[in-house]
Amino acid sequence: MKSLLAFLLILGMTKAPQWQLNMEQAKTEAKTNHKLILLNFSGSDWCGPCIKLKKEVFESDVFLTYADKNLVLVRADFPRSKKNQLSQQQTTHNESLAERYNPEGQFPLTVLIDDSGKELTHWVGYPATLTAQSLVNQIDAQHVAAH
Repeated sequence: MKSLLAFLLILGMTKAPQWQLNMEQAKTEAKTNHKLILLNFSGSDWCGPCIKLKKEVFESDVFLTYADKNLVLVRADFPRSKKNQLSQQQTTHNESLAERYNPEGQFPLTVLIDDSGKELTHWVGYPATLTAQSLVNQIDAQHVAAH
């Protein structure tokens, strides 16, 4: 019984990987920990496929478990509602990321990047065939190729 309680306590303390907002910090972390960067362009309060992708894939146990060990997560959000507006500094940063990685303004757009900032591959939209497991498999194939 004590071991079950200890396991549940440890499980409760384990936190999911956090989505970062700064690409330079993400590159540093990726280099240090030998991880790839997954950059997600999202319209968190207006883009239906963005919201669905976040809920069904990015918040799934399969994805979170994989991401914790292999990815640095970065979100570039472009909310429209006044109550969700980002700071001017964050908006400028996200726009800079969009200029480099999302010049066509596609939402959602998910980009896999190495620790030097080079794009390895990307996914446009939320294809019906995309699942958390299929995304993990695709990222893992790129991860093996990159290292």
